[in-house]
Amino acid sequence: MSTTTTKSSGADAPGNRKAPAGERVADWADGRLGIYSMAKTNMRKIFPDHWSFMLGEVALYSFIVIILTGVYLTLFFHPSMNEIEYHGSYVPMQGIRMTEAYASTLNISFDVRGGLLIRQIHHWAALIFLAAMFVHMMRVFFTGAFRKPREINWLFGFLLFVLGMFTGFTGYSLPDDLLSGTGVRFTQGAILATPIVGTYISMFLFGGEFPGHDMVARFYSIHILLLPGIMLGLVVAHLILVFYHKHTQFAGPGRTEKNVVGMPLMPVYTAKAGGFFFLVFGVIAMIAATFTINPVWAIGPYRPDQVSTGAQPDWYMGFAEGLIRVMPGWEINIAGHTLALGVFIPLTLFGLVLVAIAVYPFIESWITGDKREHHILDRPRNAPTRTGLGVAWVTGYVIMLIGGGNDIFATHLHLSINAITWFVRIAYFVGPVVAFIVTKRICLGLQRRDRDKVLHGRESGIIKRLPHGEFVEVHEPLSQAQRHTLTAHEQYEPAEIGPSVDEHGVRRKVTRGEKLRAKLTKGYYGEGNQIPKATNEEYKEISSGHGHH
Repeated sequence: MSTTTTKSSGADAPGNRKAPAGERVADWADGRLGIYSMAKTNMRKIFPDHWSFMLGEVALYSFIVIILTGVYLTLFFHPSMNEIEYHGSYVPMQGIRMTEAYASTLNISFDVRGGLLIRQIHHWAALIFLAAMFVHMMRVFFTGAFRKPREINWLFGFLLFVLGMFTGFTGYSLPDDLLSGTGVRFTQGAILATPIVGTYISMFLFGGEFPGHDMVARFYSIHILLLPGIMLGLVVAHLILVFYHKHTQFAGPGRTEKNVVGMPLMPVYTAKAGGFFFLVFGVIAMIAATFTINPVWAIGPYRPDQVSTGAQPDWYMGFAEGLIRVMPGWEINIAGHTLALGVFIPLTLFGLVLVAIAVYPFIESWITGDKREHHILDRPRNAPTRTGLGVAWVTGYVIMLIGGGNDIFATHLHLSINAITWFVRIAYFVGPVVAFIVTKRICLGLQRRDRDKVLHGRESGIIKRLPHGEFVEVHEPLSQAQRHTLTAHEQYEPAEIGPSVDEHGVRRKVTRGEKLRAKLTKGYYGEGNQIPKATNEEYKEISSGHGHH
């Protein structure tokens, strides 16, 4: 800590000079907050360098763009459902009755300087944020970055994605145009399908019978206060845990479970991150300036007696919409009450899928019995069962996206909408299974290729003729670093049930949980689920001249 000496009268020697203003402010803050020790501890934090780690940064920077543009839009938006007659600058809408929310959206688009660009940046940033979150979570899943001690951080990321979905839904519902109103009506129907409490939730949310007079005001409060506040807290908690646990890294020379190889936070990583933020912001702005999204002036204000043609939700809600669209319209009557199974079952399935994603780290930890800390990432090929499950889930998601847009596919591809619906119904059960099997076999094939590369080297493309006339391809040996990367992964043994009697010869009761865990762990590490990696003895035997070209 620097000190400030009292300036003597008439003398301006270097020892009597005051410290610079910035240093004095830093000293003042350090005396109250301890920023010097905190900076010394964290500013040299090491972060590994890999392109896939930027996916999380894209999500973070998109979230910042959403906040900045959202603050600007709140200055001009009127969250009111009071009806007025429009007399703004957009001539085709003049004289039409609409809500103040829709009129203010038109005003932002046509009368506020830069309003349309900011609106489109806000909407595109929201789509990119959720897309980046989706891909980032897939990277975390496929590489096993969710394992101990990062299970809580996985839950934080999962909650961010789910809250982002509902924040996006409330956001595109605010303009009160015909497209967003159709989506809200769809959601209200799904709420009403919830047994016992559905009607009460609908009445509370909309302030009476749909559409009510409070919907936009309530969605506005949820959209700009409640959900963003929770998400901001989760983002901060997520970053704190990243700092605390240190960043994961891929296997390589010098990289262990107890260190991180990379660049320091200050100044290298900070400079790169700052430049990357402006790059992401620039790309989003360029997309927003080039491609129109949500042109509410071409759709018109919402009317309960009309439905927008080709109404589609944003992509992240397509899975839930697809489930409801392809489900048969089953209904049952219980004690005089109608239960709409055609809506209730898809919503329940959607919730179960989300819960399964959230708790998967704990499920895998229980199945494999692995309770150790992991800071080295898996290559997806070395965890074929997990990779197959991930690809199967993505396949099911894509199939339901097709189901959610069955009318669009039918009109654009000139197909029967009933044929598309039946295709989705069948494919949703068959596609993920096929994807799992194919992915698992591809992973095992890549493991065999890695084993051959370690033992025999890389194919060079050079053909050599041996003295006895045989033609062989010359293989280039891998470097020691490359061999280490291909053989650094661990190979586990499947869990066994154990002896049926204890050490005293008394018969031990084997629980169903033990039997189930033993069967499931064979699916992860049993025969046919991993290829034995090359050993040092095998490499020495081949490289000594036996069978090596």
